[in-house]
Amino acid sequence: MSERVHSRQKTHLVLGTLIAIYAYSRILQTFPGRASMLEIVALHVLPPLLFALIHGTILYRLRGSLAFIVMCLVVGNIFENLGVRTGFPYGRYYFTAVMGPKIFAVPIFLGLAYIGMAYLSWTLARIILKNFQTPLAGPSVVAIPVVAAFIMVGWDLAMDPVWSTIVHAWIWQRGGSYFGVPLTNFLGWYLVVYIIYQIFALYLRRQPPNSQPLPPSFWRLPIIFYAVSAAGNLILLIPHHRIASISDPVGVQWNVSSILTACGFVSIFIIGGFAALAWLRLKPSTVATPAALAENQ
Repeated sequence: MSERVHSRQKTHLVLGTLIAIYAYSRILQTFPGRASMLEIVALHVLPPLLFALIHGTILYRLRGSLAFIVMCLVVGNIFENLGVRTGFPYGRYYFTAVMGPKIFAVPIFLGLAYIGMAYLSWTLARIILKNFQTPLAGPSVVAIPVVAAFIMVGWDLAMDPVWSTIVHAWIWQRGGSYFGVPLTNFLGWYLVVYIIYQIFALYLRRQPPNSQPLPPSFWRLPIIFYAVSAAGNLILLIPHHRIASISDPVGVQWNVSSILTACGFVSIFIIGGFAALAWLRLKPSTVATPAALAENQ
């Protein structure tokens, strides 16, 4: 076995372990009391972040991976702080102490949370549009950010009502029609992540891609990670003792089971749909040559 193949297998093992740790955090979330809320938050945020750093370094080299992380942190934190202070572009809200220490008005973990899922959504968009290791040029410079932003917002559709209305990690001061979440939140999310992706796409135009052929297994890992996030939402549907209903700041009562069921359906048909489409679009012939696959698998 060549040194390159051995190194790649170790990398895949590390990435697979990060997916497993994230999956474990979703199980912990289902059974309150097994770990503190801050520990659960950390396990939700850090494995995807490390996955993005490692996987992104292989694809974009360390410089490109760090550039993506910086773009997520800078743009995400600017808009989150702007949102808390002005209500633009998400709506009126504020963060509680659930997610731990803050920088200005935004929890540190919230800022870091952008990175992992944003990277997974970006990578799925490249797979769906069959743009793997070719330089970004022409329509793909805009098409990939547009699609990636939809994939990212699909994830937020399933997560926001749980973490705001039920967990109270942040509070929508005026409530909202989507289980206590205002629809402006999702428009704001689309705008912000699109800006991140568009900046990154323009950055990649000037950067030579990693020319080393990568096997399909490399591309399957982010699809699996994104799908696990959907499965984690379905785990929340496991019956256990919990409050039946909860009210938002304007006094509207929301049935907790209805929130979790709706988010479960979003997970199946939107998150799961994007993951299935990416998986079906992934063919060995579109990723690497047969010789490269034989060497690397």
